[in-house]
Amino acid sequence: MEFLTTMTTQVPEGTLEIEVGSTKEREAVRARELAAQGRLLRLWRPPVRPGEWRTLGLWNAEDESELQELLASMPLHVWMTVEVTPLMPHPNDPGIATT
Repeated sequence: MEFLTTMTTQVPEGTLEIEVGSTKEREAVRARELAAQGRLLRLWRPPVRPGEWRTLGLWNAEDESELQELLASMPLHVWMTVEVTPLMPHPNDPGIATT
């Protein structure tokens, strides 16, 4: 099943830049691991206001429970609020082959 996520990250005031940088690096590594496993399909950076840190993600998971486990494995998750939208196939989706 596919899920669209809106992930908004807010780093707590007073967090050291070295900690933020380290966490971002670990996030990138984990994202590559999940992509290699076929769990993280796509990431987008939508238009944001100054100081806003938001990412859209397309995920593949068995169910929302598994998705929550995948999201919790992301290092930035401790600073993140996530909105989840389960996606269902649409009968007119041009990406679905018809016979």
